[in-house]
Amino acid sequence: MAEKTLTRTDLSEAVFREVGLSRNESKQLVETVLDHMSDALVNGEQVKISSFGTFSVRDKSARIGRNPKTGEEVPINPRRVLTFRPSHLMKDRVADGNKS
Repeated sequence: MAEKTLTRTDLSEAVFREVGLSRNESKQLVETVLDHMSDALVNGEQVKISSFGTFSVRDKSARIGRNPKTGEEVPINPRRVLTFRPSHLMKDRVADGNKS
């Protein structure tokens, strides 16, 4: 299976074709939506897109990890991580794509 990556350019081109905005307006619309989503996540808010899924930020506490090669213990600093939980509709849609 060849891997294809959907990019910002692909999204703005799809908006251009589907909605009928100019290419520049389509690009600006995509950028604005992604900026709003990013800003909300940075501020600790959830981003919930109906029938798609929920993006959220989780705080992970400090812990001790282990280097798998040497077995040496290494401290892992506390950090914030981005998580995505797909909706049931998205899970079903992806699973149905595997039946082809």
